Amino acid sequence: MKNSASPDHLQIFLAVLDAGGFRAAAKKLGTAPSRVSTTVARLEAELGVPLLLRSTRSIRATEQGRRLADQIRPLFRDVDAAVSEAVNSRGTVRGRLSLNVPGAVVTDILPPLVAEYRRQHPQVEIEIVVENDRVDIISAGCDAGIRYGEHLAKDMVSIPIGPRTQQLALAASPAYLDAYAMPQTPDELTGHAAIRYRLTDGTLLPWRLRKGAEIVTVEPRSALVISVNAFDSGLSYAREGMGIIAAFRNWCEPDFRAGTLIPILKDCWIAGDGPRLYYPSRFAGAPLRAFIETCQRLAGQSA
Repeated sequence: MKNSASPDHLQIFLAVLDAGGFRAAAKKLGTAPSRVSTTVARLEAELGVPLLLRSTRSIRATEQGRRLADQIRPLFRDVDAAVSEAVNSRGTVRGRLSLNVPGAVVTDILPPLVAEYRRQHPQVEIEIVVENDRVDIISAGCDAGIRYGEHLAKDMVSIPIGPRTQQLALAASPAYLDAYAMPQTPDELTGHAAIRYRLTDGTLLPWRLRKGAEIVTVEPRSALVISVNAFDSGLSYAREGMGIIAAFRNWCEPDFRAGTLIPILKDCWIAGDGPRLYYPSRFAGAPLRAFIETCQRLAGQSA
């Protein structure tokens, strides 16, 4: 057994895992499927261990293959970042920036940041991957992620992005409140129809409110339940009078100003931490560093 393997062979092995098969990897790499299959077989022979379990319909990594992929993927990402750094050393930031974000930041927090970034760095291609689960951004092939209140993995750093705190507001349409009356206390919410969000783990997003000196959780009657993946769609149903909704205050403000939604129990709203941009601490390529600088600059302007 050899003690080393060709970096090209290792990259092809990762491409097969990421693409989910030899043909898909070959298409992505612009080569023949037979070459990809032969290369992986040669790599397995070089290392003396099986890396992939193959069937007629699918492939998956063996335990040895999974460990190898987890160890080498960050190394290749660092190589790509170093190459990008060399290319960008001439003063113009080029390359690709991939961000893994929850749906909650897509509509209002992220657009001005991305637009300003593109104005400053028009030669960077930006990809936004929307996922609400907690994600290993390295294995997902992303440069950075945005999440609320996440415990950061080892070797991750983070900075605030957007508002430092966000309130969860309660709101309903004038037509709904004309029909069912304005709740006067948190306890009265249990008798009202509610538009609720279901989290990816199957639970409903809790309604937490201030009741005197306490923070209480209210369980209203669900009239409509929406997946958190469609977080920005709930206000449309609230405007149609389907019930009371709990949504970020900054999302509701345009409706409050227009009168299409009415705030409910405003003195009971509580605030939570705003979103944070997180990324690997080892090495940030020029496109990511430039995005971090954009976020910090705009945060300083709004402070």
